[in-house]
This record gives sequence, structure tokens and C-alpha cells, in this order.
Amino acid sequence: MIDSLHLPALRGGLFALLAAALFGISTPLVQKLGAGLGAFSTAALLYAGAALIGALSLRTAAHEARVQRSDIPRLLAMAGFGAALGPVALAWGLQHTSGASASLMLTLEALFTATLAWWLYSETMGRSVWVAMLLLLAGGMALVLDQGLQGGVQLLGLLAVLLATVAWGVDNTLSRGLAERDPSQVVMAKATLGATATAALAASTGEPLPSLSAALGLLAVGATGYGLSLRFYLLAQRAFGAARTGSVFAFAPFIGAAAAFGFGERSSGWLMLLGGTLMLVGVALHLAESHGHEHTHEMLEHEHAHRHDDGHHLHTHDAMPQGSHSHSHVHEAMTHAHAHAPDVHHQHVH
Repeated sequence: MIDSLHLPALRGGLFALLAAALFGISTPLVQKLGAGLGAFSTAALLYAGAALIGALSLRTAAHEARVQRSDIPRLLAMAGFGAALGPVALAWGLQHTSGASASLMLTLEALFTATLAWWLYSETMGRSVWVAMLLLLAGGMALVLDQGLQGGVQLLGLLAVLLATVAWGVDNTLSRGLAERDPSQVVMAKATLGATATAALAASTGEPLPSLSAALGLLAVGATGYGLSLRFYLLAQRAFGAARTGSVFAFAPFIGAAAAFGFGERSSGWLMLLGGTLMLVGVALHLAESHGHEHTHEMLEHEHAHRHDDGHHLHTHDAMPQGSHSHSHVHEAMTHAHAHAPDVHHQHVH
């Protein structure tokens, strides 16, 4: 039986795929439930649902590292880009183009995320990762071309969705710095800030109030497609970095397009099948990635959730805890070789 604890690429890839599935399905649902509503109201309801999930899934300080006062500027920036600008732009774009077209355009989020992660965090991008990125990009281009050949795609709607991908690319990169914090606490803080800001904008611009059914539907979509999805996304970043998480998450557009097709859209063709195949191959490359060599860890002191059977946490306790727990701890300098990904313990230069 494969032990996913010691395969960071597999563990991170599975978390990223779960995040992608939840978010991908949410896109056509938001288009249907948000029909006739303002973009600010839609975004506020989505992130109110996400905040609820964050609050319900909080863990104790003994299990997960707490958000610190020094994290507030990063959280504010994440909320501004990811919980305000991104969902507002997407909600507006969904009202001016098809659900499938909007889903497919979201592929570009991975490109922005990977580029920023490489630039800001110096995350290594091996040959298989670059090939996977190119396959995902090629798949996205094929899917968008498929929609273009069908006609009727409105440029402004797609440009709004493109703006959302840029905003979420920035958000994804910023969130890498909080991947070791309690993901539920991060979700709750970011979502609460975003929901408050967009609700205030909805009220100040006089947007119409949603019906009870639309409000409950959007809250539910926000809880799963934004709250649970972000939680899984943060866990994936913890396991194998921002660039790889963003690239695997690029499967979400195909899931969204397939869901839109299931909801009645019939604008797809053979190019969609080609694009989906290319994306599947790209995701498979990520899941099969194995990067291992001899490397040195400098002495490090930090706090995050960890276990004592992963080869990196060798400190002792009077009573050895079972499973995952969190506290401040010190890593002594050491040199060893094993398969690894660019997580918080493996930021060495290649």
C-alpha cells in the first residue's frame, strides 16, 4: 500500500485535485445562482459561506499553528485580491459569457501562480513540471479555441474572468507564506474580510437583495467551492509548494466546463476532448513527479503542524504525541537524501 505521507507530490497533488474539483464545479453554479444579482452581492455571499466553513473547522493551537499579528498585512492583501477583486470580476464575467467559456479561461490562473512562485519564492521547476505546465497551457488554449469556434463569446466577459485569474494568481502566491498556519483560521480570516468588504460595496451601490433560495444556494457554493477548496489548496501548498499546487489546480477549468455541459450547455467539440486529455496528462506528470538528491538543512526554528515519522522532526517530548500536533520547535542542521518538494523545509537552491 502506498504511504502518501512520504510522497509529498502525491499528497499535495491529491489535495490540489480536491480543491480544483470543488472550485471547478462552483463556477457554473455561481452563474446560475447569481443570475440577476449584483457582482458584489454574489461575492459577499460566496465568501460568507467560506467564512462559515473556516469557523466550523477550526482546530486547537495544539494541532495547528495560529495566525500571528505579523500575518495581518498578508491576510489583508489576500482578502483584497482573492476575496474581493477575484470573485467580483468572475461574477461580473459570468453574467456576460457562458459558464464553459469562463471556466476555461480560469486555466491561466496556474500560469500566473507558477510564474510568481518561481519569481518570488525561487521554487524549483524541473523538466517534468515545465512539461506539465506546457501541457496544461496547451490544453487550456485548445479548450478556449473550441469555445471561440462556437461563436457568441463576449470579449468583455472573458476579460473580466481573465482579471479574476490574475487576482487569484497573486492571492495564491501570497497564501504560500501562510501555508504552515491553521488553514481553517486563514480561510475564516480571509473570507470574513472579503465578505465584509463586498457586502459594504453591494449596499453602497444599491444592488438588489437576493431571494432566499439564491442566497442559500450561493452560501452553500461558497462553503464548498471557496471555503473547503481554499482549505485543501493551502494543505496542497504546504505539501509541495505554490507553483505545483497552482499547476495541478489548473484542472479546475475542465471540471467546470464539464459541469456546465452537464447543466445543459452544448457548445463543446472535439477540441474540448483534446484539451481535457492534455490537461489530464499534465496533472498525471505532477502526481508522478519524483525529485530527490542529497541536500543540507540549515538550523531552523519555527512552528507548524508536524509529525515525528517524516524524517525531519527528530526532537523529543516527555510524552511522545501520536499523529499531527503543533508547537515551536528547532531543526538541527543535517544532510540527507530523499524525495522532496519545495515545502517549508526544502527551500534550498539547485
